[in-house]
Amino acid sequence: MTAYIIAQATVTDPGQYEEYKKLASEAVAKYGGRYIVRGGATHLLEGDWAPARLVVLAFDSAEQAKRFYNSPEYQAARNARQGAASMNMLVVEGIGI
Repeated sequence: MTAYIIAQATVTDPGQYEEYKKLASEAVAKYGGRYIVRGGATHLLEGDWAPARLVVLAFDSAEQAKRFYNSPEYQAARNARQGAASMNMLVVEGIGI
């Protein structure tokens, strides 16, 4: 079953965050992920949720998404992100698109 990683980021150091994006993109590709949303404009429809940056990744399964997240490649990206952004992230199973 397709699974999606949804991440909400608040970037505090855009220059340093660029290194995270490079490393994370390489890890996403290596583990078969696909970017569905990557920081595009958001438009509030209901409630008061206002993420500064939203990313949605698709993987073939929740297990594959977790492999990506726990991989040495993504751990290197997370280390590069330290001090550059705060992140909320989860994986959710869903239908494929």
